[in-house]
Amino acid sequence: MATFPPYPTYSGDPTGGGALRHAHWWQRKWVRYGALITLLTLSGLVILALVRQQTGTEGFLVGLGLAVLPVPLLIAAFRWLDRVAPGPWRNLLFAFAWGACAAALIAIIANSFATKWIATATADPSGADTLGATVIAPIVEESAKAAAVLLVFLFRRRDFTGIVDGVVIAGVTATGFAFTENILYLGTAFGTDQLTGDRGIASVTAATFFVRVVMSPFAHPLFTVLTGIGFGISALSAERQHVRRVLVPLSGLLLAMGMHATWNGSSTFGEYGFFAVYAMFMVPAFALLTWLVIWTRQRELKTVREELPAYAVAGWLTPTEPYVLGSMRARRVARDYARRQFGGRAAARAVSQYEAYATSLAFLRRRGRLGRANADFVVRERELLHELWRRRDVARPALDHAARITAPPVPVAAPPWPVYGAYGYAAHPAQPTHHGHPGHPAQPTPPVHPAVPYPAYNPYRT
Repeated sequence: MATFPPYPTYSGDPTGGGALRHAHWWQRKWVRYGALITLLTLSGLVILALVRQQTGTEGFLVGLGLAVLPVPLLIAAFRWLDRVAPGPWRNLLFAFAWGACAAALIAIIANSFATKWIATATADPSGADTLGATVIAPIVEESAKAAAVLLVFLFRRRDFTGIVDGVVIAGVTATGFAFTENILYLGTAFGTDQLTGDRGIASVTAATFFVRVVMSPFAHPLFTVLTGIGFGISALSAERQHVRRVLVPLSGLLLAMGMHATWNGSSTFGEYGFFAVYAMFMVPAFALLTWLVIWTRQRELKTVREELPAYAVAGWLTPTEPYVLGSMRARRVARDYARRQFGGRAAARAVSQYEAYATSLAFLRRRGRLGRANADFVVRERELLHELWRRRDVARPALDHAARITAPPVPVAAPPWPVYGAYGYAAHPAQPTHHGHPGHPAQPTPPVHPAVPYPAYNPYRT
């Protein structure tokens, strides 16, 4: 009799068992990683030298110390958004490094060159600065930041599955870009104060810090997030929808450029133009995008609860797991339990990986059900199921514990029949009886009770 293995077996050979063609040297992973690291390192050294040249050593150190303050908060916020299906840290490190080094270098060189060229061609330096800030800078900077999102979308496609992934990659890239830009602006402001002798709240440094770090630390992430949303929608589209997969990211990029241009041009709208744009445009846009991203995050949890029960029916998951994996609180309880009971951080990491693989499996199944899956759907599904099976010994007890701890109370409805004592039945005292015929005793009429729903199935109770 044929028997099935406890988990799907697959060769892991993308060619289906055929002979693999030897990759060229430039196609090897270590060559690509080495080239990328070299590029980012050189970009970082060059941008460091340029910023230090414009601000001076003392101004650079002051700018660096002030510019780093909002970075941990922004990174933590984007990481929180990504908790449902967290992407690998290497993607976030690449995005931040690209924004802080490569994108900043492209922007500072291209903006300076374009502004000087316009000033020379028009003999109007003031107009060239305004045109450079409102037109050239938004186009150059948003394009440079969008390149990081595009690279992750193309070369880390498995990690880029929806809107939240696009928002996180775009936001972290823009955070890195704003970090370098803030060093430049704050360092330059400090140098100006050194020349004028201003100190304290009345100084240019304090005003720059208030505007760029206190009032608008989210400005650059807000612009680039529009591009990330466009790529996220493209990731959700089917492969045959070529026009949509191209036009939607371009539309997001154009919106990012337009919002960036409006923000930069606010100073030309009069004395209170900046505050008007901030209150009437930036704050509502920030609130709307925040709501959209949080709503998308909750929708992802709902997808987990809806798609994983099919694997529970097939025996891959326990009946309670889809509902536990669809609750962030239950996930946290499971990780804490594994850390206490099964070996510390290693066990908690295994449970976290189990949760991430299960979430990816739910997203994969949803794309397949909607007809948007890629050609490697079957192979990817088997890989994810295999990873779940490897971690089941630690993850299942932890998730079962989380199910018992976080199970919502279920109201117990009254049964739709009268029960007296343990087993007995009796006619309702208010029910009429049929009068018997001669020779036959009267018989009670079966009681009629109002329809009461049965207790809802509670998936947390096995």
